[in-house]
Amino acid sequence: MSFQAYLDNIKAKTGKGPEDFKKLAEEKGFMEHGQLVKTVKATEITNWLKESFELGHGHAMAIYASFKGKTE
Repeated sequence: MSFQAYLDNIKAKTGKGPEDFKKLAEEKGFMEHGQLVKTVKATEITNWLKESFELGHGHAMAIYASFKGKTE
C-alpha cells in the first residue's frame, strides 16, 4: 500500500487528514510550531492515534511519518 493510500484510508475512516492530526497533536503537546517535540516518542503518538481514532499500527505510523515531514 502506498503512503498516499494510507492517508486516504485514514481520511475515509476518521474524516481527518494529516493537517487535522497535526493540530490535534499540538493541542496534546506532541508538537510545537509544526514540529515534533524532541522528548515525545513515536510510541506515545501511535498509542494516542490507536486509542483515540482506532487506527491500526501501520496507519498510526503513517500519521507519525507525516508529522516528521513525509509527504509521499
